[in-house]
Amino acid sequence: MPTSAIHSVEDARRIAKRRLPWMVFDYIDGAAGGETGAMRNRAALDEITLEPRILRNVSERSLAMPLFGTTAQRPFGIAPMGMCNLAAPGADLMLARLAAKFQVPHGVSTVASTPMEQIIEVAEGNAWFQLYFSGDGAGTFKLVERAKAAGYKTLVLTVDVPEVGRRPRELRHGFKMPFKIGPRQFIDFALHPRWSLSQLMAGKPQMANFQMDGYTFDRTESRARADWNTLARLREMWTGNLVVKGVLNTDDAVALKQAGVDAIQVSSHGARQLESAPAPCGVLPAMRKALGPNFPIFYDSGLRSGEDVLKVRSQGADFAFFGRPFQFAIAAAGEIGLETLWDVLSDELSIAMAQTGETQITDVGASLRG
Repeated sequence: MPTSAIHSVEDARRIAKRRLPWMVFDYIDGAAGGETGAMRNRAALDEITLEPRILRNVSERSLAMPLFGTTAQRPFGIAPMGMCNLAAPGADLMLARLAAKFQVPHGVSTVASTPMEQIIEVAEGNAWFQLYFSGDGAGTFKLVERAKAAGYKTLVLTVDVPEVGRRPRELRHGFKMPFKIGPRQFIDFALHPRWSLSQLMAGKPQMANFQMDGYTFDRTESRARADWNTLARLREMWTGNLVVKGVLNTDDAVALKQAGVDAIQVSSHGARQLESAPAPCGVLPAMRKALGPNFPIFYDSGLRSGEDVLKVRSQGADFAFFGRPFQFAIAAAGEIGLETLWDVLSDELSIAMAQTGETQITDVGASLRG
């Protein structure tokens, strides 16, 4: 059973690489350009150290924390990821069940392959809808109204993709959404029969949130028209929590706070958009200082362990999100693999807290929050 071999994110990634078609693995795993941005992210996280403390009673530790009026049982959640069902049929709902169990947010991508209504129901309300602005915005605002009707309380506007970044690994395989299969892809799939047969039985993954009247999705359509007026319009129509994701500039962060958003998410989109972007963890201290002690700062990009969560919280982040690792775990061993990796990340974090003398995750980085 592959779950017995999953002791880290890298273990899950290694098994997923063997089981997934090359095209799918490289779509999930790849980054922009020559992927130096992804390496920079990892190197910056590795440079952050945690100070061990001794002779403190750390026998009881809590990973729970308040989040938008609820209590999340972990200080990390599920980042929005497009087409998760490529990792395995039903992946979106595996993630939703995990979110419900631990009361953490499941980021539901605009390009999810399961309808937003079904995901939030299975997640028992623990779902946030991630929004891309595209084209002239007509379809975008239809999705906002649909999310509101479905019961979403938190909207995450992703702003770091004015144009889709070039990821050579996926381009070499001819990866496209919606899915198109040519001779190269057919050979790739034939060499990975377990994945191919499961997908054949489940049916080709679709852009589920765009199967509505008067809307056609084009992944390559420009998202460059979004501006501060777009944000103002969105803020006016969305009465719930509004998070802006993809922030790496402190001046932008301050302007977002002044514009009335409820939180920002520091992110380089997993280094999938701008290869030369700075490592997100490196901008956290300046963000925290500029935004003050109480303004919520979320984080994603490059996280690969529970210790990484402790690191970014020590730098000023309130809450973190994992993306690719969960897809690796699902591809490696399905829902059991996902649950196994979740436990690994939780154990890593809890053990790191013990080593650093912490008993409450809310106390980590408290000096930065006044």
